Amino acid sequence: MIVIIDYGMGNLRSLKNAFEFLGHDVEISRDPSIVDSAARVLLPGVGAFGDAMKAIRDLDLEPLLHRQALELRKPVLGICLGMQLMAKESFEHGHHQGLGWFDASVQRLPNSPTAKVPQVGWNTLRILREEWLFEGIPAANDFYFVHSYHAVCTNPGDVAATTDHDGPITAVMARDNIIAAQFHPEKSQDNGLQFLQNWLDRDLS
Repeated sequence: MIVIIDYGMGNLRSLKNAFEFLGHDVEISRDPSIVDSAARVLLPGVGAFGDAMKAIRDLDLEPLLHRQALELRKPVLGICLGMQLMAKESFEHGHHQGLGWFDASVQRLPNSPTAKVPQVGWNTLRILREEWLFEGIPAANDFYFVHSYHAVCTNPGDVAATTDHDGPITAVMARDNIIAAQFHPEKSQDNGLQFLQNWLDRDLS
C-alpha cells in the first residue's frame, strides 16, 4: 500500500488517481498507524514552504516522516513542494528549516527575459544518474512544472536530473530510499505515469 501524507497542502486526489490508474492501493492519511503500515510513502505539496513546514510540525508529523525515511528506510517520494521540504532550509518569504534529508537550500528561481518566474509549463529533463527512474521515457521527454523556487544542492551527487531555467536547475534529487521530483508526474501524462511506475517497481530497501 502507498500512503500519501495529508498535511493539508497538495494535489492529493490527482496523485491518488494516478496511482490507482497504475493499479495500486493508495490511502491519503496522516494517521501514524496507517503510515507505519505503508510499503511506500509519498510527500506531496503545493504552496509556500513555511506554511507547509508549520502544518507538518503543528500536526506532529515531522517525527513520523523521519521514522519512515531515516529509520524504517521506506521508499519515500517527494513531489514539487514535497521535494523542497526535504531540503535543509528555504528562503521563500523568510528563512525556514526543512526536514533536512538533503543538504540543499531552496532559493528563488532566476528571472530573466527568457526564463520567467514562476516556471509554469512543460520542460525537458537532462538525466545525470539513477537512470532506472527514467526507463521507458524517451530522451526527448517533457514534464510539467509549476514553481517559483528550486533546490540548490550542496552535494552534486544528490542531483539525478536537471532541467533548464536560464541554466540548469535541480529537477530530481535522489539518495538511497529517498527520491524527490520538482515536476508534477501526475500532470505529466505518459512520461509522468512511467516515472511513478518506475519508482513503484524499484526495490529501494
